[in-house]
Amino acid sequence: MASNKATNLQYSQNLFRALLQIPDSSSSPRPPAGPGPGVHTSEAYGDLSHLVSATMSGVTTCLRFPGQLNADLQKLAVNMVPFPRLHFFMPGFAPLTSRGSQPYRALTVAELTQQLFEAKNMMASCDPSHGRHLTVAAVFRGRMSMREVDEQMFNIQYKNSSYFAEWLSHNVKTAVCDIPPRGLKMSATFIGNNTAIQELFKRASERFIATFRRKAFLHWYTGEGMDEMEFTEAESNLNDLVSEYQQYQDATAEEEKFEECAEEAEVA
Repeated sequence: MASNKATNLQYSQNLFRALLQIPDSSSSPRPPAGPGPGVHTSEAYGDLSHLVSATMSGVTTCLRFPGQLNADLQKLAVNMVPFPRLHFFMPGFAPLTSRGSQPYRALTVAELTQQLFEAKNMMASCDPSHGRHLTVAAVFRGRMSMREVDEQMFNIQYKNSSYFAEWLSHNVKTAVCDIPPRGLKMSATFIGNNTAIQELFKRASERFIATFRRKAFLHWYTGEGMDEMEFTEAESNLNDLVSEYQQYQDATAEEEKFEECAEEAEVA
């Protein structure tokens, strides 16, 4: 029993790490320069921390308040991960406004839904329009009509059908919580399993290759007992992950149906 609890705890921690991808330095907001060291920097990082906390609050809404969507982390994983290796999520939040302007900012459900799928509202430094949505979960907070939410989500899927994997049925889930976040009348949180997340892995791989080819810092790791081959294997695993994301990004309904028939024939 104790080992099962430990396993579940570790599973939950790993899942939470996958929920938030920290933007890399090439595209993350830079604190504005100012006369006093650390003055504007602390304010900028305070705004970033506010965005991260608002997003995580939205992600865990259904865990903390009554609701039917993703009532626990295991159910979230089941709904959002169609393939075991593709379990890295792209979170987003709307509206993205400064803390001071929030009390005066009012949005409609249509505006919230539109912003939810825009690249500037993502907490990961990649553009979802460069890939395809395998699965999506959207959590709306505030007093709004569930019917209107469903209509707006359907409109997004209909108008942007090329950005959704048509061979995965019922891959978009929505939930509405009547309790709005502090300082807002309504908000929406996006959790997407999008193939564009490979952009983040590609950038990480490029930076790793540039460092590893020069053997920079390698002695610190080999001196602690690691083998150089472990780094090569890690690079290979990351490249395989990127290739798998690209494979499902390019996949069509006909190809998936053919593969399923081939697998059934092999079993028979």
